[in-house]
Amino acid sequence: MLLPFVPVPAARSLRLLVITYYWPPSGGAGVQRSLKFVKHLPQFGVEPTVITVDPAQAAYPVLDDSLAADIPAGVRVIRTSTFEPFDSYKKLTGRKQVPYGGFVGESKTSLTQRLFKFVRGNVFIPDARRGWNRYVLQAVEQLLAAGEQFDAVLTSSPPHSTQLIGLELKRRYGLRWLADMRDPWTDIYYYKELNHLPPARWLDARYERQVLEEADAVLVTSPNTKRLFLSKSPGLRAEKFRVLPNGYDEDDFQLPSSPPSDALLITHTGTISETYHIEQLLAACAACSRQYPQVPLRLRFVGKVSPRLQQQVAEAGLQEQTEFVPFVPHDESVGYLLRSTVLLMAIPDVANNLAILPGKVFEYLAAKKPILCVGPLGSDADTLLTECGAGRALPYDDYAGMLTRLEELATQWQEHPNLDLPTQQYANYSRRALTAQLAALLSA
Repeated sequence: MLLPFVPVPAARSLRLLVITYYWPPSGGAGVQRSLKFVKHLPQFGVEPTVITVDPAQAAYPVLDDSLAADIPAGVRVIRTSTFEPFDSYKKLTGRKQVPYGGFVGESKTSLTQRLFKFVRGNVFIPDARRGWNRYVLQAVEQLLAAGEQFDAVLTSSPPHSTQLIGLELKRRYGLRWLADMRDPWTDIYYYKELNHLPPARWLDARYERQVLEEADAVLVTSPNTKRLFLSKSPGLRAEKFRVLPNGYDEDDFQLPSSPPSDALLITHTGTISETYHIEQLLAACAACSRQYPQVPLRLRFVGKVSPRLQQQVAEAGLQEQTEFVPFVPHDESVGYLLRSTVLLMAIPDVANNLAILPGKVFEYLAAKKPILCVGPLGSDADTLLTECGAGRALPYDDYAGMLTRLEELATQWQEHPNLDLPTQQYANYSRRALTAQLAALLSA
């Protein structure tokens, strides 16, 4: 459990250079971590300068202009050019959007898409956004040549090519470097789908190892991700790694909870595909609806949902009870959480999924709803939910356990349709508290 930290004002503001590809107007989960750190760091005596990509040239899967409101007044944001292959990808495939990481393994892909995936995995190492790096290095060189000084640099990834910027800055200038790794690198669950040839796998693993060995500190989002990274080199020490999970922003939860009184509404927000394996849960929902016809059970998916999963909903007989809402801005997504009875979280059924701790779980906790979690027992997500009294993981094939849990919720709903939880055990995971932890690390 994270302990609250009360900062001691520094004699002067620490100057932190934050390098992150994802920044407003980018939307989605990837932008939240760096943005919220930057939002709260000035409260703890840290002055951030952000270097990011020019949005006119960036390859963002989704946009969310509302997030710009979280950028503090006075924070300098430097936007650079980039050179990436995604315009060619869109022209060749006919797709309007760049690919989502979680959909790399989709089965229905064209020959052109499969070819692009192969090129992505074997030509663009570690990823296709590496063309941004030289522009960032030029921008930092100009800042330092002008006499600017920074106490540290923080590089946020994915894309993991951003960490090679930190590696180069460390080698050139000796800057104190914090590598913030939101996800695993060569252990990410869709890594094998990129079809790396042996030379590409070797080079990617070499880059990963160099970053982990040469960074002054490595920030990770879960204990099992720390374990994965520690296994990459015998010279790594646990003290270099700091588990700073994602969190929720208290400012995003000012509106009251308002679950519906006419339905037991289960909501999932964010990306979800067939690899999340919620088929048994869908079957249990259908069975619960038949057993409790007096309890109107509804499902709602907000965000990107794969066609195959939508088909699974129909096959379970839940089509009339299910609403699919396309991607919405973050503030609207929070509103959907607050207007739900129960929240659904699913962990992909893939290798190393014990380390997957989705950022949205903290917002789920802040919404104070019971959480149905489909995923492995003993995972970081399961441990967190148990710690906060919000639920337990239900293994992918545990139909009986899922049905029992849904029956419990249906029985409780009949007594009172508001199932909100009284627990406050998630408070240490606020973005402000987590930023305080980062500020303490910078001050050490």
